Amino acid sequence: MDNLGVVDGDALRTVAGKTCLVTGADGFMGSHLTEALVDAGANVHAFVRATSSGAVNNIGHLRDRITVHEGDVTDMHAVRSALAALRGTKPVVFHLAAQAHVGESWTRPFETAAVNFLGTLNLLQAIVDLGLEIRAFDTAGTSEEYGNIPEAVRDQHRFDEHGRPLFHEWSPLNPKSIYATSKVAADFLTINYFDAYGLPTMVTRMFNNYGPRQNPRYVTGTVISQALEREEVRLGNLDTMRDFCYCEDGVRGHLTVALQGRPGEVYCYGQGENIRIGDWAGLILRIGEERGFWTGRRIVADESRLRPGSSDVVALRVGYEKLHQETGWKPLWTWEEGLAKTIEWYAANRERWIPRVDWR
Repeated sequence: MDNLGVVDGDALRTVAGKTCLVTGADGFMGSHLTEALVDAGANVHAFVRATSSGAVNNIGHLRDRITVHEGDVTDMHAVRSALAALRGTKPVVFHLAAQAHVGESWTRPFETAAVNFLGTLNLLQAIVDLGLEIRAFDTAGTSEEYGNIPEAVRDQHRFDEHGRPLFHEWSPLNPKSIYATSKVAADFLTINYFDAYGLPTMVTRMFNNYGPRQNPRYVTGTVISQALEREEVRLGNLDTMRDFCYCEDGVRGHLTVALQGRPGEVYCYGQGENIRIGDWAGLILRIGEERGFWTGRRIVADESRLRPGSSDVVALRVGYEKLHQETGWKPLWTWEEGLAKTIEWYAANRERWIPRVDWR
């Protein structure tokens, strides 16, 4: 994995030889994190959703270098069994298992709530019940927790030179989807267990990771997958703005928070810049065309792809000063570099994503 050249050296030295548990290890960010931990010399335990075939898609190439625990975070028995196997190792727990698609949280509301809230509660309570000593517990939060700014609390926010909001760890939360609300609850649970039991827990609030292996139903993947397959790229709201951060910088974010952050704290990471979705799609199409992956693609607004009602979030951009000041973390990948890598992966792995698209 390319990221080992850019992961913070202090974080890598700290994790070498240590036991780490990654929930959601076969997912997008979970697989990149798992790969980085293995390459750094950690003893990695991967908690993945159980399937009848026992298949893993994104970490199959690591199967002989990790310990795989199959189960579901909503199943307390499976969670306890995985954690019990870590007694005496003082593990670092990276909790990335989630139903993480905003749009699908409206069509799968109960699953979203169960996985994101109950799953987090199961992990934390099992650690307490087992008396398991841990080095750190890192919960993956999301920028979606901030939502839109109500006029009544506008004075509690920071804004950039264009008058757009700049979110940080102390910004008020205003979740606008079932997904975002469930993640707010998971974040607060994580800190609750620090306050009540002294567990070394922390939250890493992510701003729009993208990269290879991401589900093609997310905006970057849907633009790339559509452009590879057809002339029209159909999207929902083209005017919302997002802060996109390449997955390898995200891996560095999680490692840095878990291994260098302060327990009981929330940390945000992201690119620190945002862009209109329409312009982001245009950037993807330009980079892909320049590299010969497609030609003559066009963007079409499709109302059927809009979020329901007034639940969309207008603009997200991170202020990551806290993480930078305490640890030195900052994004190292430019959008152009990250998108080029992402397009290359999609072009080379059609069989991995084509069954999962939502536009056919």
